[in-house]
Amino acid sequence: MGNILKKIMITIVNECRKRGIMITFFMYLSHFIGIVRGTYYKFIYFKNIDSTIFALQANSKFEIFNKDAKVKIGKFVFIRKNASFRLDFKGILEIGDYVFINDNCNINCVKRITIGKNTKIAPNVCINDHDHNYKKNTSDHLIRGEVTIGDNVWIGSNVVILRDTHIGDNVVVAAGSVVKGTVPSNTIFINKRETELKPYQTKEKVVQFSG
Repeated sequence: MGNILKKIMITIVNECRKRGIMITFFMYLSHFIGIVRGTYYKFIYFKNIDSTIFALQANSKFEIFNKDAKVKIGKFVFIRKNASFRLDFKGILEIGDYVFINDNCNINCVKRITIGKNTKIAPNVCINDHDHNYKKNTSDHLIRGEVTIGDNVWIGSNVVILRDTHIGDNVVVAAGSVVKGTVPSNTIFINKRETELKPYQTKEKVVQFSG
């Protein structure tokens, strides 16, 4: 315990030197409030959420609509603002140790989503383990699958991860990508796009674009 307290004090002193005392104070106050909010949701869903300490910042929330849905959250998980976690049916969401989830992320789980340890998720990422069954070829209105994200993965801003996706360890997913299927470990996933500019006719003239 003494070593832990010493490490905490050294960290705080170093942050005060780099950031300034006032900014450091408000930063850690924000972290503390996030931990309180995480504890609140753990209390509300005490039968559904299994966790140690985790931080859940302003306007982020868990919505669990079934007694059989389960959330497991590892050590020192940090979730920033306006993130939404929604579980239904027998959905299982597992978030590993030291995972960081940035602002405005949405995770919707009805079967299973697993996020490995040390994974970092940038803003505006959407992860779904199901689709709506628009063909209505079964009695279930959802088509269910699984999403597995490995350890030490970086997921860029505005990424969409669809059902039946497996992302290996040490993967970088480029910003704006749509991911479905298997992404091998130790790779960079990029959706290639081509920008095409075409002239169009106006009443006065043909407008040309030049690069």
